[in-house]
Amino acid sequence: MAVVATSETSGTSSVQPSPARQHVGDLIKNFRARAGLTRKDVSERLLISESLAGAYERGERIPTSDFLRDADVVMDARGALKSCIPLMEEEKYPPTFVGWVRLEKVAASISAYENMLFPGLLQTEDYIRALYEVRVPQLTEADIEKNVVARLERQAVLTRNPLPMIGYVIEESVLQRPIGGREVLRGQLLHVLECMRGMHHLMVQVMPTDRHVHAGLQGSMQLLSTPEGRNFAYVDRPGGGTLISKPQQVSQLNDRFGMMRAQALTPWGSAERIERMADQL
Repeated sequence: MAVVATSETSGTSSVQPSPARQHVGDLIKNFRARAGLTRKDVSERLLISESLAGAYERGERIPTSDFLRDADVVMDARGALKSCIPLMEEEKYPPTFVGWVRLEKVAASISAYENMLFPGLLQTEDYIRALYEVRVPQLTEADIEKNVVARLERQAVLTRNPLPMIGYVIEESVLQRPIGGREVLRGQLLHVLECMRGMHHLMVQVMPTDRHVHAGLQGSMQLLSTPEGRNFAYVDRPGGGTLISKPQQVSQLNDRFGMMRAQALTPWGSAERIERMADQL
């Protein structure tokens, strides 16, 4: 996939955008012109900067799903721009992860065990940016920005209607790893606490390091169920993640996650542990 390296100050690019991004940008520009709107009109109606509106049209930035959805109405595109959302999702996420992101948007329940990082849906922007800044091999500024925007956009799942039931088990060591520095970690811990206290559909549990029995030693995993009752899992493996749909395999992972929830601290004990760690920073 071609990635454009943009300059925040000049708005120029050093690499041509991918054909898909250029195609969607041309559609945005053509529908805007047909509707008799200027970029300034679009920026004011859709609450984005005029420079960002231009970057979308030039294919320098990947349009968010919300932008395409709202622009379709404002520009009277009659579904043409909205239909580009799946195409742009393929630009934002690795091929092995696109399917999971689409399932996540409609899931009735989402669960995960994380042993290295805070769950993506609960990460702050500073934490996300720090993760991508230390990625090996090193990413370009444009790649970092693209990944930050994509991950933040995924977090709309937390507040969509209907709300999904969400449950996480997080390894205690994750709460101590100062990715981005102490202030970034403290902000991340406080953000998780705020989410735990304000979102009644969210349950977070900490797995203490001193547990002598641990059902999650085989690594992190993500689980979800659809409104129709279908179950899926996603696990990270060398060379890329894997989306699992075979019922027997998903059932085994669900059983393992259930054991981890029993071994972890209660949600209330977890909140106390997280708050104590934040106070120490």
